[in-house]
Amino acid sequence: MKTKLKRPPASDLLTIRAVTANDPASRAAMWLLTACGVWLIGLGTYFVFVRPALLPEDPRFIGASLEQLRQAAPGLEAWLRVVFTVMGGFMAGSGVLTLFLARRAVPLRLRGTGWAVALAGLVTVVLMSAMNFVLDSDFRWLLLLPALLWAAAVFAYTRPA
Repeated sequence: MKTKLKRPPASDLLTIRAVTANDPASRAAMWLLTACGVWLIGLGTYFVFVRPALLPEDPRFIGASLEQLRQAAPGLEAWLRVVFTVMGGFMAGSGVLTLFLARRAVPLRLRGTGWAVALAGLVTVVLMSAMNFVLDSDFRWLLLLPALLWAAAVFAYTRPA
């Protein structure tokens, strides 16, 4: 016997709006996470379509010139293009899920949402930001901003309603 799943009533949208409207902390967390989700989608799109295989900082970190890298590993740039396409897809997918979480779960303060938001941010934007400092990336300070926004969203979410 097949059970049909019912679509939630339209009044759920009103509930989300009502809960969010009465809770400035949830509203702040929702908007901060929305910004982070949009940023992740944009960053993923950049990695898929725009990012070169090697940035100027990459050979500097490795300690070899671009020409030395090309001679030592002729297929490196083509391989990295595939790696960054996959990575960009995962970034964009993470952004889509972040947007959904921000717009649906955060305003309702669903059980477990705080932990999900905190852990997702830790293993995505915070880890990426930290590794860019390890690499002495030219973009490290810029990439600190999303980690700080995510931390602010977690802080706002954990404020009492």
